[in-house]
Amino acid sequence: MPLNDDQSSDSDSSRLSESTVSSSDTEYSRQSFNSDSSSKPSSPASASPPKVITFDELMAATRNLSNWTLAHEIAVNANFCIKQEDYPQNSFAGTVKQIVHKAFWDHLESELNEDPPEYKHAIKLFEEIKEILLSFLTPGANRIHNQICEVLDTDLIRQQAEHNAVDIPGLANYVINTMGKLCAPIRDNDIKQLKATDNIVELLRQIFRVLDLMKVDMANYTIKSLRPYLWHNLVDYERTKFQEILEETPSALNLTTEWIKESIEDELSSISDESSSCPGADSSSKPIISPTLVLNNGYLKLLQWDYCKTIPETLITDEVRLQELREKLNQLKVIACVSLITNNMVGAAVVDVPDFTDHLKRISLPLLEGMNKKSFDLKEALNAIGIQICSIVNKSLSERGLPTLSEEMQSNLMGQIAHIVEKNNPVCSLIDKRIQLFMRSLLALPSFQKCMPTMPGGLSVIQREIEFLGSQYASIVNFNKKVYGPFYANILRKLLFPEAAMEKTEAETSSN
Repeated sequence: MPLNDDQSSDSDSSRLSESTVSSSDTEYSRQSFNSDSSSKPSSPASASPPKVITFDELMAATRNLSNWTLAHEIAVNANFCIKQEDYPQNSFAGTVKQIVHKAFWDHLESELNEDPPEYKHAIKLFEEIKEILLSFLTPGANRIHNQICEVLDTDLIRQQAEHNAVDIPGLANYVINTMGKLCAPIRDNDIKQLKATDNIVELLRQIFRVLDLMKVDMANYTIKSLRPYLWHNLVDYERTKFQEILEETPSALNLTTEWIKESIEDELSSISDESSSCPGADSSSKPIISPTLVLNNGYLKLLQWDYCKTIPETLITDEVRLQELREKLNQLKVIACVSLITNNMVGAAVVDVPDFTDHLKRISLPLLEGMNKKSFDLKEALNAIGIQICSIVNKSLSERGLPTLSEEMQSNLMGQIAHIVEKNNPVCSLIDKRIQLFMRSLLALPSFQKCMPTMPGGLSVIQREIEFLGSQYASIVNFNKKVYGPFYANILRKLLFPEAAMEKTEAETSSN
């Protein structure tokens, strides 16, 4: 955003945090931070009563949560920006707003048309415009700051109004020229339209409209300026903020603990199954579980997470991204299943179809859009995909002078594709295991940017897409480990080595 020449490049972020914090509070608050966090469960080793969280402490935790989630979103989401949103057309709130605004501007017009004119409300508008213009300036823009204060000096304007000597059009013209100096290039057409407006009341109304747009532009410019700094300091910032939330809300790791506990139980069950299948295995020895493996298994479960449930607290900031990854992976899984079934049943017919894989993805992805919604009919979508595949194959066979697929073959192919929707479908289970294997291998790599793990069989049709999603997934996981590693380590220590954790607690208690 180009500012006046004498302005510095530093951006004031305080206005941004004040304007966005209120909308973030509701969006990011979760059950584990409010409904169950009013008291701290008493320790088994202590007879002291639970700590009661006061309202002020709860609000402090909410503010920390808002700042934490906002900073994370700005840093990791390159497309994050503030958008101006209005009420839906013909909505009750939109209608009320329109009526109130019209009443205000009609009243202002009647005041200015009086003889002599009444300038009380007009002066208040210029006072508000002055404050908005000043808010756009960065520290060091002294010349334009002094000029705005001098021209829009409301005390002087009131004195002029008392003598009916105030020049409202002249003041409005100065405001427009100043807005033209401060606005982003995208607002140049809006400024031209303001200069072409003759009616003073309509002009003032449009000035406030454009000023609102400039506020959004300024907020987004500030976000863009903050992003490199936030990214550089994000790990320490998020860890510190989460620690503050934990101090204010002691139960803020309950869901995370349960998530890790479930992963440990899954790993123990897997080890038990392996031991039972090996007659010579020593079942009396205590199984050794890798904390890294437990954590990675927990992350893998997020790709199949039911997002109607509350996600672990340490992953709230990436919940939307993880949910989108899960939805895209589910789409790719269906495409891989359809491709495997088609190749197994009519492979000879499609082997010479030009770009059959691309055709399959082009027809499937639109039909599978929104497949994770409860209202989505997957069976109907699969039937439509089956019809399209039969059509493509038959067209290719006809063009090459070969007999098309028989009615029975088409029916069998469409039936097999439609069966993907069934629970425990063998093809679907196979593809799902191979996707999980790829993602597990990806998390085990020291650096996934340098090389990708070998793509399991059956996934070549979606290799490019799954490698791209895998990179996004691994980035989220690796960053999450950096931030919350110390918290995970404490939880794993208590769950995997309870004796050592108890001894440490007793030692700290006795020393105190």
